[in-house]
Amino acid sequence: MRVGVLALQGDWQAHAAALARAGGAAEPVRTAPELDAVDGLVLPGGESTTMLNLLDHGAMTDALRTRIETGLPVLATCAGIILLAREVVPEQPSLRLLDVTIERNAYGRQLASAVVEVRAAKELGDGPTMEGVFIRAPRVRRTGPGVTVLGWRGEDPVLLEQGAVLAATFHPELTDDDRVQRRFLRRIGGSR
Repeated sequence: MRVGVLALQGDWQAHAAALARAGGAAEPVRTAPELDAVDGLVLPGGESTTMLNLLDHGAMTDALRTRIETGLPVLATCAGIILLAREVVPEQPSLRLLDVTIERNAYGRQLASAVVEVRAAKELGDGPTMEGVFIRAPRVRRTGPGVTVLGWRGEDPVLLEQGAVLAATFHPELTDDDRVQRRFLRRIGGSR
């Protein structure tokens, strides 16, 4: 099982460390051939428009879209969920693969970043809540019929699944709770 973390921008090393704590190993992905070699991929936080520009510059956008459309297990966090969203507010380009409407920086700017209790779905196990680190976090405004919600901040969905995609508006890699990483790793075990 080869797990990649998109390492063009953002704190990809924190994801690699969190995956290691959950029993997996991860390698950086910076090129289309590296993307083609992995069985699962993390799209980390960072700045979504910068990540899109770097994907385009490296001729990776089409390869990434094709791999996800054909079932590549993906864990997308914060800016990663913006990259995948069908609709982004304010409007910006995205891969349009996850049936959600997402609002960028909806909980406030950097100073409004916070650690918040997330109510967890029973499918995640290990208790009814988990810690969510929200840093300039997006807010899910709409979910499509094929999207399952696995976590909530108040009434807002913050952890979602659609097909092989697991997406969080927060940063699960910045806590000791590895439920999200374990769920992602289990999904990779059944791919390819």
